[in-house]
Amino acid sequence: MKTSLTRRQGEILRFIMAHQREHGTSPSQREIASFFDFRSVTAVADHLRALRRKGYLEGAANQARSLRVITPPSIFEPIVRSRIVDIPLLGEIPAGFADKRDSGSIEGCVSVDVDTLGVKPTSRTFALEVRGDSMIGRHIMHGDYAILEHGVEPRGGEVVAALIDNESTLKTFVKEKGKAYLRAENPRYPDLIPAGELVIQGVMVALIRRCR
Repeated sequence: MKTSLTRRQGEILRFIMAHQREHGTSPSQREIASFFDFRSVTAVADHLRALRRKGYLEGAANQARSLRVITPPSIFEPIVRSRIVDIPLLGEIPAGFADKRDSGSIEGCVSVDVDTLGVKPTSRTFALEVRGDSMIGRHIMHGDYAILEHGVEPRGGEVVAALIDNESTLKTFVKEKGKAYLRAENPRYPDLIPAGELVIQGVMVALIRRCR
């Protein structure tokens, strides 16, 4: 059984995995340092050394591009340290008019206290940053983080992240007379009725707001 990861080790491992999927190679130590705003590659080397020691990476110590992830954790797997959980942040989602924005890439983590959040994150929990004001009637504001659960069957009235005719949006799920559609919670925006496909990507279970 592998030793558990620290928050930063988990973030670096996820970054390496995402880079490998997008570019076909591992990132260099300088690329890792730049992404995480490390002042030097020494800190990167220390983290990579720890990941090798814990059995998550293999490859030459001085050749970051030779790194290979060994039996990686689930891409959604939260890293638990005490009562703090790091939930993967998978980009942004419009809370306005639906658009073709891709919210599938990992951009970091949202760290939360389990007791404060009020729900227990699972391997299917993820976060999206809200863009727009179509959900202000549900007190969901631009810049908030929506915490969502993938693979849950939505009930009427629940807030969902959805693909409607291949465009993503955050709206209230409504089902009437056997037909589902999405409702905005701002009178400036129309209801969204699918012409073809409506795919629920996640049901919102919590909301986090940063104080500005």
